[in-house]
Amino acid sequence: MYKVMALDIGTKRIGVALSDFLLMLANGHSCLDRQPEDKALENIQSIAKDNHVQKIVVGIPYNMDGTQGEQAEDCKNFASKIKNYEIIFEDERLTSEQAEENLRAKKIDFRKNKGLVDIESACIILEQYLSRNN
Repeated sequence: MYKVMALDIGTKRIGVALSDFLLMLANGHSCLDRQPEDKALENIQSIAKDNHVQKIVVGIPYNMDGTQGEQAEDCKNFASKIKNYEIIFEDERLTSEQAEENLRAKKIDFRKNKGLVDIESACIILEQYLSRNN
């Protein structure tokens, strides 16, 4: 049995979410600082190992017309440095807006803690992947 991890990679922070062992539910895990990059990669590897992860879903911020911009390339470049795990890319267009809406609906004030949005975005990315693959 294994879990799937999802990452919402931003320029400053990385939102992390984990599935359950049934691969049905997405749960927010943490928000990591992106810099220093080697420490962020080490933290991702550690979380993955500790939680029996086999696959890592990385959100790619495609442009609205479906093309890949600079941020998409940055996410792919970062993901290429994650070793020993199957990496899957997932379209993450509009997940930050949806994450903010979800947090507002739960009456969670995220204005002073943007990491909450990153974690919720990672959950949405993981939910998209899990619903398509179950």
